[in-house]
Amino acid sequence: MGAQLRIYRQKIKSAQTTKKITRAMELISASRIQKAQARMAAAAPYTRALTRAVTAVAVGSNVDHPLTTQPDVHRRSAVVIFTSDRGLAGAFSSQVLREAGELVEKLNSEGKEVVYYLIGRKALQYFGFRQREWVRDWIGNTDRPEVETAEEVAQALIEHFLKSHEEAGVDEIHLVYNRFVNLVSQVPTVLRLLPLEVVEADDDAPIPTGADILPLYEFEPDGLNVLNALLPVYVENRVFAAMLSSASAEHAARQKAMKSATDNADKLIQNYTRLANNARQSEITQQISEIVGGADALVSKK
Repeated sequence: MGAQLRIYRQKIKSAQTTKKITRAMELISASRIQKAQARMAAAAPYTRALTRAVTAVAVGSNVDHPLTTQPDVHRRSAVVIFTSDRGLAGAFSSQVLREAGELVEKLNSEGKEVVYYLIGRKALQYFGFRQREWVRDWIGNTDRPEVETAEEVAQALIEHFLKSHEEAGVDEIHLVYNRFVNLVSQVPTVLRLLPLEVVEADDDAPIPTGADILPLYEFEPDGLNVLNALLPVYVENRVFAAMLSSASAEHAARQKAMKSATDNADKLIQNYTRLANNARQSEITQQISEIVGGADALVSKK
């Protein structure tokens, strides 16, 4: 009984230590979520304004630009996968990789070859373990994205997109990342980044009013030069927005996972405490029985 009681006490101590760690990580993630959400909110107005400007130029200039022109045949696609550098975030990285796998199956069924760009150490580990090839990767600061990293990613994607098929260029680029909805919901999302899609309104669609109407622009020197200046910035902004959303989702997923781990540690402590009390009670009962048995033996000898 004594050995069993010591084992229970060791397990209680181990669970208490684990609880302290997971509780601390939960509080850290909770504090970082606020900063990540603030960065998303600060970047949102610029993203909306830039999107409206690119849309206005693409619609109003009637210019055939490489980044907006649909190729006749899509033969090769690039998939950019956003994961985390660290674990202990529940299904954050696995659900993105699963979504990317479903996208790749769809693209392959359409006869398209797929190349990969990886962001986050978890994606590298996943592809390295399965011995899959990828074009480029970026690791570090996935929970605190930097504009410089978004610039590198955007430049690499545009260079690959502008190459011809004979030079191993791609015809379309997809982003796969976790979109932050709220603290309890992070949705894996697929966004086609290039070529840009300009969707014409339906005849039955309501007439836009107020802020929904795009202003009329006069382009100087011409629409092509304006698009040449705007589109790289737009691609960089979309990549950075995906990184910010993924970072917020990562902190929310880690907070949720650490809270669940803390609750499980509490349950373990309660269960092991109950078992330890039972073992201690059994030990006391056994000792009393031994004392009573010894006393009875002495009385019977007399």
